[in-house]
Amino acid sequence: MGTMTLLLTEAAVALPNPAPIQPPGTEGFTSIMGWVKWLALAVCIVGLMVAGALMAIQSRRGEGGEHAGKIGMALGGVIVISAAGSLVGFLMTA
Repeated sequence: MGTMTLLLTEAAVALPNPAPIQPPGTEGFTSIMGWVKWLALAVCIVGLMVAGALMAIQSRRGEGGEHAGKIGMALGGVIVISAAGSLVGFLMTA
């Protein structure tokens, strides 16, 4: 097992790890990704507003706490959307 580990470690060290470079002519794709991110965050904001409004309306009936999960899901979506580029970059280097 020690020999196999040593061979795999040496092979991993010998592999090049070039930095990612955006290919020429793909600037439009970058713009589209920015628009999609903006749109996704806008949907999350609307979702938070709707969940808050439903919570306020239904609190008079004693049902306001049921929407806390919706708010948590919307906030989780905001975190994932905002960190999408960093998460992918982290997974690529790991």
